Amino acid sequence: MGSRFLVTTPVPAPGLELLEAAGQVTVLPELPDYETLGELCASGDYDVVLTQLRDQMDAPLLSQARLRGVSNYAVGYNNIDVDAATANGIMVGNTPGVLTDATADIALLLILGTARRVVEADRLVREGNFHGWEPELMLGHDVSGRVLGLAGFGRIARATARRALGFGMEVIFAPRPPGDRPVSDEELGEFTGKVRQVPWTELVERSDFLSVHVPLNEQTRHLVDTDVLERMKPGAILINTARGPIVDEAALVEALRNGTIAGAGLDVFEDEPRLAPGLAELPNTVLLPHVGSATVPVRSEMARLSALNAVAMAEGRIPPHAVNPDAWA
Repeated sequence: MGSRFLVTTPVPAPGLELLEAAGQVTVLPELPDYETLGELCASGDYDVVLTQLRDQMDAPLLSQARLRGVSNYAVGYNNIDVDAATANGIMVGNTPGVLTDATADIALLLILGTARRVVEADRLVREGNFHGWEPELMLGHDVSGRVLGLAGFGRIARATARRALGFGMEVIFAPRPPGDRPVSDEELGEFTGKVRQVPWTELVERSDFLSVHVPLNEQTRHLVDTDVLERMKPGAILINTARGPIVDEAALVEALRNGTIAGAGLDVFEDEPRLAPGLAELPNTVLLPHVGSATVPVRSEMARLSALNAVAMAEGRIPPHAVNPDAWA
């Protein structure tokens, strides 16, 4: 019969084609709830499940799962309890390195869009309220010459820095907030002399644009909270293209309402797809539906990598992009 794959949400070509060439594929007609997903994973009917970020694979579910692997259609894998998967001999795979430029483009788009009030301006024109050029119509914030603070300095943050330098921004970074570690010139590579490392507290206080680029874990959950927001400049703008729960969304709504900071550009939310009460009504925001990786080539490559991971795991091989290769040690 070959390998057996469960796909929780259809993925673009060539993902399903690669799976079908390797075995039997079941694609669910709609996103499963937690109980349904748990029952399917425990059924013994599947070797590997290809998951989305919305599929919560926690310790209780994984302890009952009869699977060889979980292939996550994403770079991040905070929806999967990797320690629990490892303890139960379940391999986890992801799709790293494919969405760096696409997500950095979105980060820059949010910087420009919030600074120049693009959404507000577009709405004004569409609603028939543009009556001609006016000296103080839709005044926004400069980007060139302003300070971009990068929380984290991995692949996406570096790609964002590269773009920001092209716009004449001053770029500073803290590599692993809220902690710290020194970054050598050798590690900085092309950015030596172009960007500067500062402590997390200084990053928060100096940034005109504070852009979040850290993974979601217990140390970074609510990294940007009331205290951080209050230490930002009143004219500062927060950008988040990483994971929603890194920002305390309720605290952000309050900060935007009372002028603690000037604006926010978000591609991710704390409790997706739901928004914190009041966020959608705030004019000083640009809100995108988690589209950082949403280009045709990127999503296709993610599908290919996740399928290759799934096929390898189903066949008892360590996948090309294993998160926890020790699972089969």
